[in-house]
Amino acid sequence: MDTQKNNQIPHYINPYLGGVLLGMLLLLTIYITGRGLGASGAVKSTVATTAQIVTPQDAKDNAYIGRFITNDHSPMYTWLVFESIGIFLGGLLSGVIFRRVRKPRVEHSSKISANKRMIYATIGGILFGIGSQFGRGCTSGAALSGSGTFAVGGIIVMFAIFGTGYAIAWAFKKLWI
Repeated sequence: MDTQKNNQIPHYINPYLGGVLLGMLLLLTIYITGRGLGASGAVKSTVATTAQIVTPQDAKDNAYIGRFITNDHSPMYTWLVFESIGIFLGGLLSGVIFRRVRKPRVEHSSKISANKRMIYATIGGILFGIGSQFGRGCTSGAALSGSGTFAVGGIIVMFAIFGTGYAIAWAFKKLWI
């Protein structure tokens, strides 16, 4: 058996092919459901379900969360939840197949501790979550799906996301380089 040939198995999909496949998936999703991809809707459903379990009457009376709660079905019974579960399971399956699943570790440079990295990652995640509510969707929902349908707001969000990333990257590079 040629071990060198086995070591050449691709561990990740070609990014150009991945982009084309993502675009085709987006097109198919818009055609079938009338809306694009996004993950923040699944988070909203999870928050509404949790609120409904913990304080059912308060959740129903809440102007925002109450919109997700009906007597017909659970807020978790939406295709966005199943999409997010599929993304998680697909990523896990890919990691298992290509032997990338290992003991959890915190990736960081030598200039930052693992604890500081986790603190910054948590702060970044919270800010991203808040920003997704202001932008009326996460990057995949607002930017990818919005620009895929030629919505002006989606194109603005796309430029704002990448522009902000480039503008502030230099301030954080000392933590990694």
